[in-house]
Amino acid sequence: MSVLIVLFLTAILVLFSGVFEKGKYARYIGILGLIIGFGISFLPECDFFAQYNSMYIYDMNNTALFTKISVAITLLLFFLGGFAFSNHRSHQSELYALMLFALCGGIVLFGFQNLVTLFIGIEILSIPLYVMAGANKTDLRSTEASMKYFLMGAFATGFLLFGVALVYGSTGSFDLYQIHDFAYNNPKNLMLIMGAILMLSALAFKVSLAPFHMWSPDVYQGAPSLITAFMASVVKISGFFALFKLMTIAFGGIAGDWINILGVFIILTLLLANVMGLVQTNAKRMLAYSSVSHAGYIALIFFGINNFSTYILGYYLFAYSLATVGVFISLIWVEKIKKETSFAAFNGLGKREPLLAVVSTISMLSMAGIPLTAGFIGKLGIFNQAIGGHYEFLVLIAVLGSALSIAYYLRLIIAMFFYKEDNFHNTERASITYNIVSVVIILALVSMGIIPDLFAKIFGL
Repeated sequence: MSVLIVLFLTAILVLFSGVFEKGKYARYIGILGLIIGFGISFLPECDFFAQYNSMYIYDMNNTALFTKISVAITLLLFFLGGFAFSNHRSHQSELYALMLFALCGGIVLFGFQNLVTLFIGIEILSIPLYVMAGANKTDLRSTEASMKYFLMGAFATGFLLFGVALVYGSTGSFDLYQIHDFAYNNPKNLMLIMGAILMLSALAFKVSLAPFHMWSPDVYQGAPSLITAFMASVVKISGFFALFKLMTIAFGGIAGDWINILGVFIILTLLLANVMGLVQTNAKRMLAYSSVSHAGYIALIFFGINNFSTYILGYYLFAYSLATVGVFISLIWVEKIKKETSFAAFNGLGKREPLLAVVSTISMLSMAGIPLTAGFIGKLGIFNQAIGGHYEFLVLIAVLGSALSIAYYLRLIIAMFFYKEDNFHNTERASITYNIVSVVIILALVSMGIIPDLFAKIFGL
C-alpha cells in the first residue's frame, strides 16, 4: 500500500502541475514518482497497513512481483511520452495523471482480498482509460474509440456486479477465502456457479478474450498510440492477474464448471485473432489482434496449475509487455512523422532508423515465440504447464496460432528492411531517449531468452 500511496500522490502532483501551467514538467514528476515507487516495491510492507489486510494485502511473492512489473513498464512508457504526446501539450499533465491513476487501479487488483476491492480496482483502472482513449479530440476515430470502450465497459461492469450479487447471495460473504471454503463445501450450488461464470465473462472482456474482444481493434486503433501501448501491456497485466487470483482462489472449488468455458474462450481467441491478424493492412490494428491472441496464450495458465504458475504468468506478462513497448516505439515514431500506421508507412524504416527497426523486429520475434527471446521462454513455460495437466489439444491450437502469427509479424519486418524508403520526407530523427529505451528492451528480451533466471534477479525473487 506504500507504493499505492506514493503513486497516487504523484498522480495528484502531476495533475496540479498543469493547473499551475507547469505541464511541461508533468512527465518528469511522473518518472521520479515511478522510480521512487519501484524502489519502495522491494521493501516489506509497513506494519501500519496490516489493519487493512482483509481488503488489500501486499505479499512479497505475488502482489509485489506484479506491482514491480507494472511500474517498470509504465516507466518505460513515460520515457516515450515526450515525443508521443507532443501534440497534446495543452493537456499533457492530465494524460500522465490519468495513466498513473489507472496504474493505481491495477495495483489495487494485485492485492485485492475481497470482491468489493476487486470492483473498486477495476473501476479505478477503467475510468481513466475511457478518457484517455478519446484524447485525440480532433480525430473522430479517437472519439469513437472512447465511446465504444465506455459503452462496452459499462456493459461488462453490469456482468461483474450481477456476478458479485449472485456470489454474495449464495455465500453471504465478499471475502475470497470464505467464498473458497463455501465453494469446496457446496460445489453444486447453482447460484454460485452462475455468479462465477458472469464474473469470468466480465474479466474476459477486460483482457480481450474472444468473444468479448470486439472492442479491442477499434479502441486500440483509435486511441493515441502511447495509450494503446499502456492498454496492451499494463492493463493486460492487471486484468490477467485479477482473473487468475479470482478464479483460482475464490472459485477453485467449482473449477470443473467454468474451466471448459474458459477453454472455449481460448480456442476462439487463438483462431479468430490470428486469422484476423493475417488480413489487416494497418499495423496498429494488426497489433490489436496480436494483443487479443496473446490473451489466449496467457489464459492457458489456468490449465495444469502448479506451484510455479504465478511465476510463469509474471514472466510471460513481463516479456510480452516489453515486446509490446518495443513495437510501439517504432509505431509512435512512424505515426508522428507520416500521420498514418499502414504497413506501407514502415517501408525503409530499417535504413532510416535502424535501431527502432531492430527493437521492433526482436520484439515481434519474441511475441511469435522464436528461440533465444524472452517470449519463447514464456510460451515454453505456459505450454509445458498445460501439457503437464494433459491439455495437449489446447497447446496444439496455441502452437498453430503462434505459427499463423509469424506471417503477419513478418509482413511488418519485411516492410521495414526490404522495401525501399519512398516517403520519409521529414528530417526529424528519433531522440536519444527512444534509442536508449530501444537498447534496454533489446538487451532485456535477448538476455532473458538466453538466461531465464535473469527475470527473478531483476525483480528480487
